[in-house]
Amino acid sequence: MSQPLDAPPPTPITDRRKRLLVLGALWLVVAAALVTFRSVVMPFAGAALIAYLVQPLVARITRVKVAGRAVPRWVAILLIYAGFFVGVYLFIVALVPQLYREMARVSRDVVTLANTLTPEQMEVLAQRGETWLSEHGIPVALSNRALEGADAAGNGHFNLALDLEKLLGDAVKRASSLVQENLGDIVNVSRSIVASVAAGVFMMFFIMMVAAFFSIDSQAIGQYCATLVPPEYARDARQLAERIDRSLSGVVRGQVTICVVNGALTFVGLLLFGVKFAFLLATIATFFSLIPIFGTILSSVPIVLIALADGFQKGVAILLWIIGIHAVEAYFLNPKIMGQAARIHPVIVAFSLIAGERLFGLMGALFAVPVTAMLVACFDYARLKAQAQSVVSLPAPEAIPASNASGTAPPAA
Repeated sequence: MSQPLDAPPPTPITDRRKRLLVLGALWLVVAAALVTFRSVVMPFAGAALIAYLVQPLVARITRVKVAGRAVPRWVAILLIYAGFFVGVYLFIVALVPQLYREMARVSRDVVTLANTLTPEQMEVLAQRGETWLSEHGIPVALSNRALEGADAAGNGHFNLALDLEKLLGDAVKRASSLVQENLGDIVNVSRSIVASVAAGVFMMFFIMMVAAFFSIDSQAIGQYCATLVPPEYARDARQLAERIDRSLSGVVRGQVTICVVNGALTFVGLLLFGVKFAFLLATIATFFSLIPIFGTILSSVPIVLIALADGFQKGVAILLWIIGIHAVEAYFLNPKIMGQAARIHPVIVAFSLIAGERLFGLMGALFAVPVTAMLVACFDYARLKAQAQSVVSLPAPEAIPASNASGTAPPAA
């Protein structure tokens, strides 16, 4: 029998293919783990987002020299967390009492309104509503006097009769019966509220702890992730990471900045026009602005309704003020703070918000836009890379045959 021949040495193409297969398998394992444990991904995503938010401040603190030595990253993070908790304490001491007073004022006004809804008062309100609607060409019978004459007025014209007193009375009865039926569940509701608050506090500290680990080891994490990319694609990976960072920094840090500006301008407008519950409404507008488009709409509805309760002109004025705030955001703040690299089409933003809310609830809606920014950056980089390669692969003008110089299409390959 003849001796078997020695196996040929692996070629560079074979070696490259094996490396790509191994690295691709590792990325698939990571993706499978994220999908399998998606129910616990959100806290770690929040921690990564916090670490990304504080990264510029950490870098600035670590550049400070103390006794000729740079400040360690863990010291910078402790300083940032100390400042955060001091800010939370000042918020609780200075602003929460004001918030509580305005919420108590809302409750008192609701109780006062319910107590003043006597039949005589409802008759006056119904007559005022009839007058206003009739002036605008809407014949609606709301008062008892108009209801009694509604049948006699049935002369072929459009008439709409609503028993306002009966409607309001039924609504009050249903609300009181609902409270009485659920009065026995107050203990269970209170217990669940306390448990939810305790779980929320624990989760907040857990997320901040993980965020500190992410921030301290950010360089090591980045270097480790770089080992999962083939060396021949290292330059492309760096360019893609830079593009993602530009887009994500505009969306995340820019959106937080715009939320603060939005809340401040809303508070100024509420005070300027004398709208009730200014601090409470401005706080709601600030936090709801974290969710683009839908958050702005939801926070504007109670502001306009409360202003309309004091007068039609005040409601229109505060609505125009809110529109002006968002015009300033769209045409001045967004280009200056976010930049063009972070611009995402509103249709894509709306789709991402709905998809995030359907998959992960409110937290999914909060993270939808940052994740979409990353995906859009990857998509655009791949698209531009493919276009650049297609342009490079085209033949030079002097290489085109003379027979095709007249503009006729070259023969198909």
